[in-house]
Amino acid sequence: MATIVTVPQLAQQKLEAFMRLEPEFEDCFQFVQDVHGQKRFSAFPVVYIVRYLHSLWICECKTSLLSVSKTVKEYEGALCLQLLRCWQEEADTADVVAFLHRKLDMLPLADITRQIHEASRVYADDRLTQRLMHGRTVLLNRGINLMQALDALFALPEDALFRSVCEACMQYGHLPERIVIQLEEMQSPLYSFVPHQILAQRNMQIMNKLGVNVVQKPADLPGERSSRVTKSTEPLPPFAEHIVQGYQELTAPWHNNIMARRFVDRPEYSDAGTV
Repeated sequence: MATIVTVPQLAQQKLEAFMRLEPEFEDCFQFVQDVHGQKRFSAFPVVYIVRYLHSLWICECKTSLLSVSKTVKEYEGALCLQLLRCWQEEADTADVVAFLHRKLDMLPLADITRQIHEASRVYADDRLTQRLMHGRTVLLNRGINLMQALDALFALPEDALFRSVCEACMQYGHLPERIVIQLEEMQSPLYSFVPHQILAQRNMQIMNKLGVNVVQKPADLPGERSSRVTKSTEPLPPFAEHIVQGYQELTAPWHNNIMARRFVDRPEYSDAGTV
């Protein structure tokens, strides 16, 4: 018999709000993944920086609407809105630079290079080496995107930079007066943490879909992964199998037969020579 799940009114409202946001969220999520290393940008103009902050805010809205635990992923959407407001009102670029540096400057290139050397020389594992090299490329793309963004910020005079920021914020709907409303909306019950089965299911569905779209490079496909995640082809022994030391199989009717019950476990012959 099918189980009927009762959906509270607030959970239904959160689900409907996400349905309206879903197309923009898909676009923003893909852009965030590209900035984080899935793509190497040849240039990263100011409008892309505003778009990056906007995309993080949209991802934060999705997290709140579907009541996803903040321990899974922290997008800092409210902080992105505050940065955009201060950038327009006070022309404060330093905080934006600090935020970009904290988000994107995560480059343990020396450690991963050492792992590549060990995989290729010590373990002679070509598949693991290829995976590590792919990961190093992602990290390098991330660092290059950061440098491209900083180069765009530092190349413009302050007045030209301020105009570009205002134009981009207008394009993405983040003028100062609008940001005040957006921050207030994020404090409303609609964005509160109210976990529910139907919200969790919708989150899994959308993230599974986007995960397939994001991970499309050959090195990410299952057939190109290292042996650590390859399905085993060897027959596995029973989980609970254990041989007791000193065990002896029963080979005679009266051996180890405490109850003296009549049974036969080997052929017996009569005087006539028949079984």
